[in-house]
Amino acid sequence: MSIYGLQYSQTQTGAYALVLEQEGGTRRLPIIIGSSEAQAIAIELENMAPTRPLTHDLFRTFAQQFNIDIQEVIIYNFVDGVFYGKIVCNDGKNEVEIDCRPSDAIALAVRFKCPIYTHEFILNAAAFEKEADGTGIRAISIEDDTPVNQGGFTQFTEQELEESLHAALANEDYEEATLIRDELNRRKK
Repeated sequence: MSIYGLQYSQTQTGAYALVLEQEGGTRRLPIIIGSSEAQAIAIELENMAPTRPLTHDLFRTFAQQFNIDIQEVIIYNFVDGVFYGKIVCNDGKNEVEIDCRPSDAIALAVRFKCPIYTHEFILNAAAFEKEADGTGIRAISIEDDTPVNQGGFTQFTEQELEESLHAALANEDYEEATLIRDELNRRKK
């Protein structure tokens, strides 16, 4: 996976949508992350140098001082709308897997320039399919692999979409909320 984009979440105050893209594939995986982690990822991607080290920079310096390398990051599970991640570290003698939030793992992955992986079942459960022209995204239903958002929300009024958005957020169904938000934004353009 590679980082496709980072965008302020219009559905959750102070949150961001980190979108990973399947390398050589057609799917994108959105993960809602906090503003601190989004800032840490963006700063590294933009090659900016903060005046004082951020937490992820401190971790990198600490790991380098003790000859620890992060070899890869794995988003290994997705349960009830929550992603689980781990970093795989190696000191030349031992390989250790450390459980962490995917946002922290990805903030470290960009610092250590290591690959980001996930499993097929996670992509099947939470990823969006790029449109054929590569410009947009559409959701893929888990049950039958048919497009959900390609006309799936077009029959709803804006009021119905707003109500559905609030219900999705209350249920912490952020993927559904993202789809609804995207439809609302499309209509506002």
